[in-house]
Amino acid sequence: MKKQAPKQSAKETAVGYLSRRDHAEKELCQKLKGRGYSEQDVAAAIAYCQDYNWLDDARYASMMVRNGVGKGWGALRIKQEMKMKGVHATVISQAMDEVEVDWFEHARDVAQRKFGNSEMDTPKEKARRFRFMQYRGFDFEQIQYALNAEDEY
Repeated sequence: MKKQAPKQSAKETAVGYLSRRDHAEKELCQKLKGRGYSEQDVAAAIAYCQDYNWLDDARYASMMVRNGVGKGWGALRIKQEMKMKGVHATVISQAMDEVEVDWFEHARDVAQRKFGNSEMDTPKEKARRFRFMQYRGFDFEQIQYALNAEDEY
């Protein structure tokens, strides 16, 4: 059983999605195809939105980096989220290069916000904190730096 043709045009639907939030090109394609639009209609809608600069993967990637940092995510998590949304690897690396974040200090700030000055006195507690920081997308060196920060004073 085939889906019945949507009532709105693909362009109108695409603009509607983009009016609510920025999307990656691939993500918008998938949403439009999921609504039952043909390949040609989807391609035309994507081109239309790009012509008016409403759909821009570079801008989307920059926004994702800013939002990710704001959420306390590390570089690995931010890159993974963008990859899942279909952002091209070169666009991801450009966006990551443009951001001026000291990932080590960012990791320390995230750890400080989450754990405060409480002691990391058991191996179990240390493992719990490492897992939390890994889930947030920080690499091993950044996690070590963040969790051993209080030992340096």
